[in-house]
Parts: sequence; structure tokens; C-alpha cells
Amino acid sequence: MASMSVKYHRAAQQLYSGGVIAYPTEAVWGFGCDPENQRAVDKLLALKQRPVSKGVILIAASVEQFSKYLDGLSPSLLEKFSRPSHVPTTWLVPVNKYAEPWITGNHTSIALRVSTYKPVVDLCSAFGSPVVSSSANIAGKPPCRWPWQMHRYLGDGLDYILPGSVGNSSKPSEIRDLISDKVIRPG
Repeated sequence: MASMSVKYHRAAQQLYSGGVIAYPTEAVWGFGCDPENQRAVDKLLALKQRPVSKGVILIAASVEQFSKYLDGLSPSLLEKFSRPSHVPTTWLVPVNKYAEPWITGNHTSIALRVSTYKPVVDLCSAFGSPVVSSSANIAGKPPCRWPWQMHRYLGDGLDYILPGSVGNSSKPSEIRDLISDKVIRPG
């Protein structure tokens, strides 16, 4: 058990210091960094060759970790966001004053997902706040399902790879608009 906490502590330390890490999610490997650190987000986007205008998803261990991004939502929207889902769901939430442009890109919403996948929950818990979650790939290439694929894409471009395995989900998270309930990407 001690080794498990050490790997999450190492990952969190890299996030605190502005590093970009790779970690297993429900379906694929993800690249992550501290969403509050613009330099770290810029580094992650450069690794992926992804424009900042597209925005990124934030992932958290609990609804509470997203509290500042949910500030100002109606009780009914908060309840909808908090409701458990049968598939991993990323909600597009209206931007408020806390949503940084390097996270939202050219969008008027911020993409937020509360994960129940243990490695993600443990990572976000060790870090104490949400983490950027972008599929581990170069833009336009298939997402990585194995650590060796990340090495092939990036070489030594990552600061840390959190040991673990991706979950059993065969599809990336569903993306759904919180206001309209419209499915943007099926999960």
C-alpha cells in the first residue's frame, strides 16, 4: 500500500512543480497538468500539438473539487452535474470568472468530469484539486492505451508516467452540455 501512495505523491509533486504527467483514465491514457499553471498547460498543448483555442477537459475526484467552477449555477444545474451517470460524463458548464482562457479556449463553457476511476480519484486526491485531462496522443493520432505508445509519440517529453492500467471503457467520456442536455460526443 505504501508504494501506491508514493506514486501518487510523485505525480502530485510533478503537477505542483509545473510538470506534465501521463496517467491512466477509464478508457485511455491521459496527459495532465495543473490547470492553474498556464506554462504547464502550454507545455501539455505543445506536446500534443493542439491549439489552445480547442480548450481542455478538467477531471476531479469529487464535485467539491470543482466548486469554484460551479459557482453561480442554479440548484437544478448543480443537481444535474452531481448526479451519478452510467458512463463517464464530461459536462460543458457555462464559464464563470474562475475559468481561465487557456483551459476554455474559444468556448463559452468549461469541460468538467468527476471520475470514479480509482487511479484518477487517487491522483486528484493526492494533488488536492482538478487536473487537466487530455487524451495521451499527438493531435489527430489515436489515443494511447499503453505506456509504450506514449514513449513512441513523445520520447522523453513527459515529466512522469503514473504506473497503472486504463479502465475497461472502450470509448472516451461522453460530452454533454449542462444547460441543454445535448450530447456532443456519445460515450
